[in-house]
Amino acid sequence: MDALPKQSRDKKNGKLTVCVLASGSRGNAIYIGDGSTAILIDAGLSGVEIQRRMDQKALDPNHLDAILVSHEHSDHIQGVGVLSRRFGIPVYINKNTLQATGKTLGKLNQVVPFTCGYSFTVKSLAVHPFSISHDAEDPSGFTIGSNGYKVGVATDLGIVTGVVRNHLEGCNILIVEANHDPQMLIAGPYPWHLKQRIQGRSGHLSNEDTARLLEDLLHDDLSHVVLAHLSEENNTPEKARQSVVSLLNGSRVSVHVALQKTGSPLLVLE
Repeated sequence: MDALPKQSRDKKNGKLTVCVLASGSRGNAIYIGDGSTAILIDAGLSGVEIQRRMDQKALDPNHLDAILVSHEHSDHIQGVGVLSRRFGIPVYINKNTLQATGKTLGKLNQVVPFTCGYSFTVKSLAVHPFSISHDAEDPSGFTIGSNGYKVGVATDLGIVTGVVRNHLEGCNILIVEANHDPQMLIAGPYPWHLKQRIQGRSGHLSNEDTARLLEDLLHDDLSHVVLAHLSEENNTPEKARQSVVSLLNGSRVSVHVALQKTGSPLLVLE
């Protein structure tokens, strides 16, 4: 697809702009742009709602160059087909994930397949998809690079493997899952089989898991950490934040909690 002229409100030349538009079990979407290229990682809300949230952040869906799909669960793909058709956006998705979506996505403007472990580019953005452990066919995390910056995205994973840790090293912005507080999960209303799934190797990271990961990944050029995919039943923003803030004392890292209804602030690296 030919790129549209980039004269939009979200143009920030020489910078990297990141915003979690929504995060949680009712829908996920992440915007990343560098002034000449803009993408969404996942589109798990309705197309109308994603447009509304982008407008709130002064971001223009007409200038999206790609939608990257991490896996086939509905809270990550609900709006993919609608946005692809409405704005003529190519969809980057691996073969197994595309097959697992069945007819959910409908006709797409363009399908661009990728393979976990193999890098590709979306215009000026360098993308590296890597495998994560989740109960989906071939789920992916991503690193996105541009203008000398690197953003790491890893949500919906049950364990932190060496592959995950290695790819997230050296990021300037990290968007990582802090799904649940273990005590709240065990004492909460979910049936036992669901509690086991969440705690399992293909489930979701706890606050403590995320804190240990961030302790390993902390470095001088890490500017922002966004805690994502919080459970509304088994976690609180305060618990998630507190789990990592103590590890970051003395650093300049800003910690943000991305909520289902409000997402995260607009983060700009320059």
